[in-house]
Amino acid sequence: METRELRYFLAVADELHFGRAAEQLAMAQPPLSRAIAQLERRLGAALFVRTPRGVTLTPAGETLQREGRAALAAVEAAERRTRRTVEAATRASVVLTAKAGASSELMAKLLDAYAAEPDAAEVEVLLSPPGHQAAMLRDGRADVAILHRPFDDLSGFDLEELTTENQVLVLPAGHPASAMTSMTVQEAASIPDLPLPRWPHLDGTYPDGPGPELRDQTQILQLVRLGRTAIMLPESAGSSVREGLAVVPISDAPQVTTVIAWPPHSTSPGVAGLVRTAARL
Repeated sequence: METRELRYFLAVADELHFGRAAEQLAMAQPPLSRAIAQLERRLGAALFVRTPRGVTLTPAGETLQREGRAALAAVEAAERRTRRTVEAATRASVVLTAKAGASSELMAKLLDAYAAEPDAAEVEVLLSPPGHQAAMLRDGRADVAILHRPFDDLSGFDLEELTTENQVLVLPAGHPASAMTSMTVQEAASIPDLPLPRWPHLDGTYPDGPGPELRDQTQILQLVRLGRTAIMLPESAGSSVREGLAVVPISDAPQVTTVIAWPPHSTSPGVAGLVRTAARL
């Protein structure tokens, strides 16, 4: 099966319409229909139920949609990693990804200490919303990442643990709840006028809920000051809050472990040097 055929199939599976899929692929509809029919003959199974209004997926089509998407993602990741290997051989550079607004003090210390190393590589920092860093590491867009257990999926990575800390609730100064000496996770999530924020899924959609839709920690602290929300953060982030904010320890929240992670197949000297520096710090 060719990747071209998978892309054709996935376009039709996503649009559930041959005409719209052909427009998306910038091609005519007849050759697209022929390519799908040829793929069905080769697999010995119908992938779509054709109707005058469009198409629907058969059980076989649903399987190929799921497996084909994963296969294409793996091919694209292999391509990106190969290019990164070539770039590393010709230009000493490392791509580090982290959550926007998180672990800022730790990253600043790490980058300053690593830059002082005599053989330090150039470090490009990619900041993105929570939940995206592990995916970027897996698909080759990044070489190394700052991740947080238990929130990030660390499976399949090599990693070095950097810090472990408790969580606190950051809320507006002067709010009645700010006078509490500690609270539980349930109490933090139940403050009527301070709904906890919602973070985006990888596809950009948000879970349902009353809290504001957010993308980075800088954005949320402004909303906390305005009295629109509260947020649970590692205590190191809570210790650096500024005027207008208060911090209350959360007694039963899981501890947060910050790690530096990289793919186990990495042979980059820059990644190795960055990890050594992080472990030393």
